[in-house]
Amino acid sequence: MDKVDLKKAKIKDLPESERPRERLERDGANSLSDAELIAILLRTGTRESSALDLAKGLISQTGGLQKLLSMDFRELSRIKGIGKSKAASILAAIELGRRGMRAKGREKVKIKGPGDVFSFLSPKLKGAKNEKFGILILDTKNNVKAEKIISEGDLQASIVHPREIFHYAILELASSIILFHNHPSGDPIPSDYDREITKKIVSAGKIMGIEVLDHIIIGDSVYYSFKEKGEI
Repeated sequence: MDKVDLKKAKIKDLPESERPRERLERDGANSLSDAELIAILLRTGTRESSALDLAKGLISQTGGLQKLLSMDFRELSRIKGIGKSKAASILAAIELGRRGMRAKGREKVKIKGPGDVFSFLSPKLKGAKNEKFGILILDTKNNVKAEKIISEGDLQASIVHPREIFHYAILELASSIILFHNHPSGDPIPSDYDREITKKIVSAGKIMGIEVLDHIIIGDSVYYSFKEKGEI
């Protein structure tokens, strides 16, 4: 039997042990690479490329999975070999994943430290193009009662007012709150303005009787905790 050139072969020409769909069935979805998962969504390739080659090219052209997650329909459908149908399949899968994370977020989540905050928020903020500043509202046992995005866009350009933050905290009868925002650059190191607004909100919280436990900056697979660094 002739050997199959794995780099040029169509998926149907690959040995069953190498086909993404069969591997998913045998070993589970978590055993597949990003490209293999996308290839399953694409279903078919083009005359020049298999679905797997197309998926690899898509990740390469978009600059990685994180950038792909932030693309809209128009951007995605314009990529050669993707088109409207494949773009719709990819975006539908991404949105289902996001909704699943939001549904999970509605379950009772206990915050024991900054790592818990990062695990809770990172999937929701992954791929965001703009900064989002918000609060986690906690009960007396440090369970998350609610989360609220207060501001979107450049944090310095869109001023965050303590009164707006504590308006929501009071409505939810918060025992304490945790501030959070993301840095789309991936670097979570706080700016001078981040430190300035944190001090103002912490001071306002003392007056209101609502403790600000921490301010977490979400980066790319890493975070910065004001509490851990002794800045709160």
